Amino acid sequence: MTTKDSPPAPRLPTPSAIRTYKRRASRVTTGQRGALGRLWSTYGLTVDGTPLDLAVLFGRDAPLALEIGFGMGEATAEMAGADPATDLLAVDVHTPGQGNLLRLAELAGLTNVRVADGDALVLLRHMLGGASLAAIRVFFPDPWPKTRHHKRRLVTDQFLALCADRLVDGGLLHVATDVDSYAELVAAGLARSRQFSGLRPPWRAATRFEGQALRAGRTCHDLAAVRVAR
Repeated sequence: MTTKDSPPAPRLPTPSAIRTYKRRASRVTTGQRGALGRLWSTYGLTVDGTPLDLAVLFGRDAPLALEIGFGMGEATAEMAGADPATDLLAVDVHTPGQGNLLRLAELAGLTNVRVADGDALVLLRHMLGGASLAAIRVFFPDPWPKTRHHKRRLVTDQFLALCADRLVDGGLLHVATDVDSYAELVAAGLARSRQFSGLRPPWRAATRFEGQALRAGRTCHDLAAVRVAR
């Protein structure tokens, strides 16, 4: 609630169709390339807009968590291993990270991880149905730090509405960022939404990027909310 003299709450960027990520060329190691070659046909998929049959994809009917942007996959594999009753669909555009996550899943004997290559928004909008997700995790998304690039940030009011539609009642949205202004925008968006209710962020595994941020003296913010009953 604002008064006449209080500043307005920060607002998320206006939704648009522009790309919220950028592919980065990186060297793929021998181990990562080998994992991609061995495992992609079974555990990988390309984001192409085709609706997914989740029971066929995972070979069972279980709660599903979607992780958007997983870096090199260490935290993703740790969380999948800690919760084998939940299936995990992890989407990113970073080829070395995709190979590394598949390699880690193989080493740990994980069968509840699938890796998607492509645009997370296409995956959410066209390949996953309403009330299909138990959780959506967005850990340290591309910050697009320059003001003129803020419109490219993933988390917008439109994104929050899309997440609310895809989450089951009581489903979790968990966002982490080391950018203060981004955290403020996400918090404001969640506060405005009638589809989410805030809660204390649950446990998550520490990410490689988070360690870099902390060593650089940046504060990491976790924001979480549950999908209210429809």
